Amino acid sequence: MREEKILIVDDEKDIVDIVKAYLVKEGYPTVEAYDGETALELWRETKPDLIVLDILMPHLDGLSFCREVRKDSDVPIIILSAKSEEDDRITGLEIGADDYVVKPFSPRELVARIRSVLRRHKERAERRGIVVTGPMVIDVNRHRVKVNDEEVALTPMELDILTSLATRPGQVLSRERIIELTQGDEYNGYDRNIDTHIKNIRNKVAKKARDWSFIETVYGIGYRFQAKKKTQPEA
Repeated sequence: MREEKILIVDDEKDIVDIVKAYLVKEGYPTVEAYDGETALELWRETKPDLIVLDILMPHLDGLSFCREVRKDSDVPIIILSAKSEEDDRITGLEIGADDYVVKPFSPRELVARIRSVLRRHKERAERRGIVVTGPMVIDVNRHRVKVNDEEVALTPMELDILTSLATRPGQVLSRERIIELTQGDEYNGYDRNIDTHIKNIRNKVAKKARDWSFIETVYGIGYRFQAKKKTQPEA
C-alpha cells in the first residue's frame, strides 16, 4: 500500500468507480466525493496527497473548489474534465491545477500522470527543505514539525535526530551514525542518550497521531524511519 491518499471528485459515479479501481490496483488509498461542497469537507478532514477533480459539479464547481483549496494548500490537483477547449485548460492551470486531463480519458494514462505529479511535488518539497511522510511534515529550514497540522514541540537535538532519520527513510542508522550526523565526530557523550531522545520523540508525536508509528527500533543495530499506519490505535 502506498502512503499517498487520493481524493477523487466527480458527479459521475461510473467515472469515480473507474478511477478508484485503477488507483487501488496501483496501491493508492482513495476517498471519493460527488459534489464540490462535500469534496471541500473531505479535503479538510482527510488531507489527501493529491486531488483528481471534475469541473462541472453541483453545489460547488471544480474551479471554485480549486480556488478555495489554493487559499491554504499546495496539494497537487489534476483536473479531469469534458471541457476540452484551450481556454478551459488555461483557466484550470492558471487557478492552480497541476495538470489537466480531458474526458474521455485513458485510466492508465491518468494513473501515470498522478505518479508524475506526485513525484514532482515531492521533489519541490525536498528543494524547500520540507519532508512529508504520512501525517508528518518536517520543515527543516524553519526547524518545525507538524503532525496532523498540529505543531510538535521538539528540542533542537530531538529535531536533529528526527530529521536525520526522516531524510533517510528505510535506512537503518546506528546510534553512532546518528551522533555523527547530529553532533559531529568530536562528540564523546554516552551513545545510549540517543535512546532517550528517541523515546521522547515517539511520546510527543504519539499525542498527535496515536494510530501512526514513525521510528522503528532495529534491535542490535539502531533505528529506522518508516511511517506506518497501525492496524489498531494504542490504548
